[in-house]
Amino acid sequence: MVRTDRDRWDLATSVGATATMVAAQRALASDPEFALIDDPFAAPLVRAVGIDVYTRLVNGQIPVDEDSEFDPQRMARGMACRTRFYDQFFLDATRSGIAQVVILASGLDARAYRLAWPAGTVVYEVDMPEVIDFKTLTLSELGAKPTAERRTVAVDLRDDWASALRAAGFDTEAPSAWSAEGLLVYLPDDAQDALFDNITALSAPGSRLAFEFVPDTRIFQDERWRSHHDRMRELGFEIDFNDLVYHAERSHILDYLSGSGWQTAPQTVAELHAANGFTYPDDELATAFADVTYTSAVLKR
Repeated sequence: MVRTDRDRWDLATSVGATATMVAAQRALASDPEFALIDDPFAAPLVRAVGIDVYTRLVNGQIPVDEDSEFDPQRMARGMACRTRFYDQFFLDATRSGIAQVVILASGLDARAYRLAWPAGTVVYEVDMPEVIDFKTLTLSELGAKPTAERRTVAVDLRDDWASALRAAGFDTEAPSAWSAEGLLVYLPDDAQDALFDNITALSAPGSRLAFEFVPDTRIFQDERWRSHHDRMRELGFEIDFNDLVYHAERSHILDYLSGSGWQTAPQTVAELHAANGFTYPDDELATAFADVTYTSAVLKR
């Protein structure tokens, strides 16, 4: 489904289905076969959404052979790198004394339930009302309990989410830790900059920020991606990012943040693989995405 400016979704449609996809990949990385991360909630959340291909993925029912485009080890390692990056970011931030965390576009992220948060940590989860309600109910039915004070902010990020966050108790005078995981490609260029403007305006000095970005989202129109997508679609993986992302160059992000007082520390996905003890693949698809950049930042002003 092609994006529109005021489109909506749940966890089985459009952008929402990508949150289910990511949770399925976290479940794969958590599987005892790989045991690269620990997310016991990912698989049951995916099963509760009920998208066939991702249910089959978490149940180990996607066929694997030497001719298959599906490489579970590669997928598990890639998601392990991403998950470890954000997990460690939040743990480092809160152990340093930051007591409020904001997870933007939280989707099926279960960090409020699975990380060992320091006592007194408040975790704000921001997402569409349909997404927040589904995750809250499903985890409650599973008997899961948050490991921090979890506050939900049910609002579309294209609306006045900053006011909704403050109304939920967010303290603009205290340092905070923010994540925009898997979010930026789904925002138009001006909305992306507005997002960072809001984060900066809400953040006290010493606040921290983590995100990843694709320097040029037009890569999803590239034949290297199209060929991979077509072969994965034969297995049931139907999400076409080319229809969901906003196509533009995003390489200005680091300069934009630096101009707003943030000190950034970027690393490419290849560097992130190396930091986790993995070898980054060397085929055409990996080369096409080798400059995907993971960044942590500290507000110095």
